[in-house]
Amino acid sequence: MSPPEDTMTQSEAALAERLRHGDADAVAELFDRHADRIHRHCFRLTADRADAEDATATTFLEVWRHRHRVQVHDGSLLPWLHGVATNVCRNLTRGRRRHLRAVARLPGPPDQPDHADRVDERLDTERRMRVVLDAVATLPPHEREVLALVVWSGLSYEDAAAALEVPVGTVRSRLSRARRRLTALAPIDAEGTP
Repeated sequence: MSPPEDTMTQSEAALAERLRHGDADAVAELFDRHADRIHRHCFRLTADRADAEDATATTFLEVWRHRHRVQVHDGSLLPWLHGVATNVCRNLTRGRRRHLRAVARLPGPPDQPDHADRVDERLDTERRMRVVLDAVATLPPHEREVLALVVWSGLSYEDAAAALEVPVGTVRSRLSRARRRLTALAPIDAEGTP
């Protein structure tokens, strides 16, 4: 008789089954296993650390709320988690745009000089990510999502297809079009720099 399976080495399929049956500890274990990857994915989609943290937390709340829909793809819950996170970030971004439009209609405060410290590693990272996202923002949403999943998060075409609930061929064609459009926007010079 083999010893019981350790919770840290328990298969993703068994973890999914526990989730479906309402085991709250399964969400905590899922968070421990995958929160870092989901956070990086959310940061790449939002270019803001605070928004990425909020989106990560919301992703796992949505996982619990929709635990009956949990999907394992090739033995992993990551494609499904990436799909949930992509939807959360999409909603966060949509809400942010609405908020910014509403704020833009308000009268602004009087101009005041900015005395903030401008040199900061965190701001530099966010600025660099903003430049990338500005170029990516010119892509249609379905191409942006495929780019984020396959290129930035390292999912296979099959995992990205499962996350987005589309055929693998659709993922391939969307990624190909996205790469073509980005190359046209920022051609690479002989040294390989944009």
